[in-house]
Amino acid sequence: MSDFVKENSIVKKIWGNTDTILFIFAGAAAEFSLNKAVDWLYFTGKLPKDPLGRLFSTVAYAQKIVFATTEKANAAIDQITAIHQNVEAARNTKIPDWAYRDVLFMLIDYSIRSFEMLERKLTDLEKQEIFDTFNRVGKRMKISGLPTNYAEWTIMHSSQLMENLAYGNFSKDLYQQYLKHLGFVRYNLMKKIQAVLVPKEVNHLLKLGKGKGVSSILTIYKTSRIFNLNIFLRNLLLPNTYKAQILSIGNVR
Repeated sequence: MSDFVKENSIVKKIWGNTDTILFIFAGAAAEFSLNKAVDWLYFTGKLPKDPLGRLFSTVAYAQKIVFATTEKANAAIDQITAIHQNVEAARNTKIPDWAYRDVLFMLIDYSIRSFEMLERKLTDLEKQEIFDTFNRVGKRMKISGLPTNYAEWTIMHSSQLMENLAYGNFSKDLYQQYLKHLGFVRYNLMKKIQAVLVPKEVNHLLKLGKGKGVSSILTIYKTSRIFNLNIFLRNLLLPNTYKAQILSIGNVR
């Protein structure tokens, strides 16, 4: 039985690391708040009640697919499609394909950005591999208008960032919920990480600034990995409500 993603793939290295996943989450948390289709996530009521849990579940689903066999991955993708179809039926309208593409584009973009921030620059071949993985998810979901390769994706992604993002009441509300659920210290650390992680278009709309001090924090954190102190430091920063959920994501293998 074949794996959805081959064993030695850079995708598994990225999605098998708790630190990288947390950065992917931080980037998605920022961009989700600006997406013009975020009202769909408010429609069910789940996002405003538990925004961090809702976003972590999205990340966990993506990771489940990455580490599954092709058969199980396709079943998980079909389940995601069915869930969205139920929401569409309840609202009596369809989620636009561009909104689906935006989520896939986030997974591609923040996989690359997070790994490069924490580890090293990726090669063009590795970036293509990341693109291929999530593009196959999109094809299984029958999303129209998908790019055919990484180079085409970069062009479409630039357009998407200009056309599909806007700061509104939902954006403001989500960040208020982030503060409520994370607390002041973790919330401000998340924003600083977002400032240096997200595309400039996202930073501009959210007014995240330059992330002053993040470079020093990252240097200290990377150094702590040499002495195996990074897990202790990371766990100190995790909110208790979500600690078990986050750590379970890191123990997928």
